[in-house]
Order: sequence, then structure tokens, then C-alpha cells
Amino acid sequence: MDFNVKKLASDAGLFFTRAVQFTEEKLGQAEKTELDAHFENLLARADSTKNWTEKIFRQTEVLLQPNPSARIEEFLYEKLDRKIPSRATNGELLGQYMLEAANEFGPGTPYGSTLVKVGESQRRLGGAEREFMQSTAINFLTPLRNFLEGDWRTISKERRLLENLRLDLDVCKARLKKAKTAEAKAAADHELRVAQTEFDRQAELTRLLLEGISSTHVNHLRCLHEFVEAQATYYAQCHQYMQDLQKQLGRFPTAFVNTNPTPVPGGSSPSSAATLPVQPSPSPLDTGALSIEEVQPPATGTRKAKVLYDYDAADTSELSLLADELITVYTVPGMDPDWLVGERGNQKGKVPVTYLELLS
Repeated sequence: MDFNVKKLASDAGLFFTRAVQFTEEKLGQAEKTELDAHFENLLARADSTKNWTEKIFRQTEVLLQPNPSARIEEFLYEKLDRKIPSRATNGELLGQYMLEAANEFGPGTPYGSTLVKVGESQRRLGGAEREFMQSTAINFLTPLRNFLEGDWRTISKERRLLENLRLDLDVCKARLKKAKTAEAKAAADHELRVAQTEFDRQAELTRLLLEGISSTHVNHLRCLHEFVEAQATYYAQCHQYMQDLQKQLGRFPTAFVNTNPTPVPGGSSPSSAATLPVQPSPSPLDTGALSIEEVQPPATGTRKAKVLYDYDAADTSELSLLADELITVYTVPGMDPDWLVGERGNQKGKVPVTYLELLS
């Protein structure tokens, strides 16, 4: 008990002495042992590495999990050393809802079958996102966290110890200057040499740790490459899934086809995909037997049409469209009923019916 009290008193006295020395240095009333320029550069480089690593780490967490509540929950599970519960991605949830909606509306209906295709694609997108998140967490976030919670804590601990020893050294220097008697000077000189030895030893250890920041940069560089590879793979998968989905759905919005045309004065009705004539023979436009330039408009049957939406031609056989423009359209025997031949000046090409409002 006596030993503990004495140690406590000694520690308190040492803390007070260091506090006095630190305060006098800030007020310019005491000299301060300066570190060499190389050491100061190492310190600045280490601080910069820590600060930017922390920012990159936090923002990557936000990228992987934008929901702050979910991030806090995962953080608590990690601190409690418990397994983080599996959570569906937003894409997987959206896909599940679409599939459930398709079952209710009927998967055999146009809307239901489309919901099934889009829902399955969303689930695949969500699965790809999950793989990207897992890969990034292991190969990128974990090394950054290990540096912040491991190497940097060690460096910070040794730097604090070095600063304390530096204060002790400067206290000894001040004490030697104030010594009056030969006995006091001898005692102060001995304390100074001991303090200098301890300071130099700690400075060398801290220097070695700070120089290790170069190895940290090399490790983080490798992790950065792995992060980019994972992200590139993820986006490539997403692009492929969406291309496949577009092929399944077709290149134009069939949901806009007007299967119940509204009567207009005079008894006529606007043409639609359901009312265009369908011939059993193959379309020369589709088989390539006749190029679009060789197709001649019939003597009768041409109509004006207003373009409803912009349309980009997929190849030279099609005609690009701009919303609200007027073009001349007509059909040819054997042509796909979902398409017409459109003309604008001397330009000619296939155009999708669903992008047009046929005028009388």
C-alpha cells in the first residue's frame, strides 16, 4: 500500500513537472529540444498518411453502405465481436418485390412477364453488388483498418512516449542551468545524461516506425489496385446484365402499343400495331433480300405520322427520329407489323410503330 501511494505521488509529481515545462515552452520561457528536419518530415508524412487513410476508409464505408443506421449497426456488431447479420442489397429487395408483384398480376400477362424479367435482372445486379461489397471489405477496407487500429496506434503510443522523454530531457537541462553548488551540478549532469540516453533510444525507435510508413504506402497501393479490379468487374457485370435484359425486352416500349384505338370523326381510327396488315411471306427488309434504299413507296397508302419519342437508329436500315417531327410512312408486303418505312426528305429507313402517332 505504501509503495502504491509513493508511486502515485511520484507519477503525479512527474506529470506536474512535464506540464510546467510544456507551459513554459508555449510561453517562450523555456528552451525546447528540437528534432532534426528529417525526423520532422517523417512525422508530417505519417500524420498525412493517417488523416487521408481515415478519410478514404470512412468514405469507402459510405460507398458500400449508404445507410448510416446500417453502418452503425455493423460497427456495433464488430465491436461486440459478433457476426454481422446478412442483409439483402437494395437491388435484391427490388427484384424480390417485382417477382412477387408478377405473381399477383399474373406472370403470363405482358406486365407480369416483364416484371419477372426485370426482377430477375435486379436480383442479379444485387448479387453482383454483394460480391463487390464483400471483395472490397476484405481486400481494401480491412488493410486500411488494420493500419489505423494497429500500426498507427503503435506509432502514436511511441510518439507520446518520445514527447514525454523530451520534456524530461528539457527539465534536466533547465535544472542543470539553475544548479548553484558543485554537488547539485553533478547530480543534475547525471540526470541529464540518463535522460538524453533514454530520449535518443526512444527517438531511434520512433524513427524506425515512421520510416515504415513507406511500406504502408506500398501495401495500400496494392489494395487500391485490387479495389479498382473489383469495381471494374462489378460494373462489367452490371453492364452485361442490363444488355441481356434489353435484348429480352426488345428495343422499343411495346407497352405503349395502342390495342384499343380511339375512334375519330368520320369513322376512321388511328393505325396501330394491332391493325397493320400482316403477310405470311418474309419481309424483304428483315431478310436482306432488298435494301431499304430500293424500297419504293406504294402509289397509295402513304400517311403522315407525328413522332412521339426520340429514337436512335440501330443500323443503316433504320431511320433516327426526333420527337414532334412529321414524317411520311408506309408499309410494304411481308413487313413486320411493328415497323413501317419512314421518309424524311431524301432519307429513308425502318421506324417502330410505337414511336409514332399516325395521322389521317
